[in-house]
Amino acid sequence: MRSVRARAALGATLVVAVALIGAGLAVLLVLRDNLIGQADLQAEVAARDVAGQLATGTAYDDLELDDEEDHPVQVVDEEGRVVIVSKDLRAVTGTGATGVTPVPSASAGATPSPDGDDDGDDGQDDDSSRPDSGEVSSDDPEFSDGTATVDRTTADYRFAAVEATTRDGVTLTVYAGAPLAAEQEAVGTVRGAMLTGLPVLLVVVAGVTWLVTRRALRPVEGIRREMAAITASEDLARRVPEPDSRDEIAALARTTNETLTVLEASVERQRRFVADASHELRSPIASLRTQLEVAEAHPELLDLPGAVADTVRLQVLAADLLLLARLDAGEKPGGGTVEVGALVREEVSQRTGDRIAVAVEVPEGGAFEVNGSRGQLSRVIGNLLDNAQRHAEGSVAVSVAADGRGVRVEVRDDGAGVPEDERERIFERFVRLDDARSRDDGGAGLGLAIARDVAARHGGTLTVHRADEGGAAFRLWLPRPA
Repeated sequence: MRSVRARAALGATLVVAVALIGAGLAVLLVLRDNLIGQADLQAEVAARDVAGQLATGTAYDDLELDDEEDHPVQVVDEEGRVVIVSKDLRAVTGTGATGVTPVPSASAGATPSPDGDDDGDDGQDDDSSRPDSGEVSSDDPEFSDGTATVDRTTADYRFAAVEATTRDGVTLTVYAGAPLAAEQEAVGTVRGAMLTGLPVLLVVVAGVTWLVTRRALRPVEGIRREMAAITASEDLARRVPEPDSRDEIAALARTTNETLTVLEASVERQRRFVADASHELRSPIASLRTQLEVAEAHPELLDLPGAVADTVRLQVLAADLLLLARLDAGEKPGGGTVEVGALVREEVSQRTGDRIAVAVEVPEGGAFEVNGSRGQLSRVIGNLLDNAQRHAEGSVAVSVAADGRGVRVEVRDDGAGVPEDERERIFERFVRLDDARSRDDGGAGLGLAIARDVAARHGGTLTVHRADEGGAAFRLWLPRPA
């Protein structure tokens, strides 16, 4: 049962089985109720017919008991004594009185009247003092199940009990039966057909569900095999097959391929990062080692300022690489509140070694608060100012302003600017547009990449445009607290 196909087939089979069993029971109950209702109607008609004859004063021997085999009749008096039975009725159950022998006044050879007097009796009662007819009860009859033996054949019957009052005020209860053989045969036939057809239908449902599920899951097996092959070969350039259908499995295949594309790009970017980082670290380490080896052999030739500069450069590069590693690992900025205007003034005031003085444009009294890490945002502003100092001809400016639901920080210079087709590439890691510039002057090409990553982690953006001064204008946008 670990297979999806097996679980689907079993589940569908169980659902269909429960539904069919419930529907079958309902059909059987409705059929049985309808057939019993017909039997009740037949029994009631037969009972009321006999009761009507008794009420009109018909003598017991003159009662017309039609269809005595299909509708056996038993009449009892108020004391439960049997006074009339059908001709061939031998035994009966399910009525108030189970006897089938009439009381002596109604035995063969006599000609009783409904009040029990013989026709030849000279009693004081005569027909002139009796009412014209008795009464048949209008109440709903009582029904019961029982058996009757008619001419040595025993069968199940449905009995209806109807009360009748004769002209002499004698109350009799007429029990008339209707056979249940047709009902039992019909219910048995339907039940047998259901018991025979249900297993066959369940086998068909299970087989069809198995085949349909197998066909539906066939693309999933192809995706699984291809993913296993990609894992074994470590070739992220491969893609899983996408079925032509527009169902959930096709969406799964497309999403899987999109994930593989992002994963391939991430791995490739990581490989380039490692290679570029190794290349960038090799130069200051080699230079520092050379200076130390020269100083060891010739102490008087030690270039101490150069060694310090290489050490500082190595320290800055290591710090940049560590920050990028933390950002790639998904490090989230702190939850504090930073006033961007004050942060810009503070960052500019600490830059005492810049070759070009930075013009600060922050409106007085403005509230430019954002949520984030003060240290990381300070790093972004510092990187943008460092970039502007390297490329500016004679002016560098930084401004802070409100921009919609956020705060905009813009750093401008009057340098050569950034070509339009390179405005996205400059944010890649280890990218330098000016190849003629030395590594010491141009940096490692990580400042802008770090700035954009930090901006993205803070929910903001960093883009580059053409400044009014003719150079580059880097615009940092950060959302305000909600």
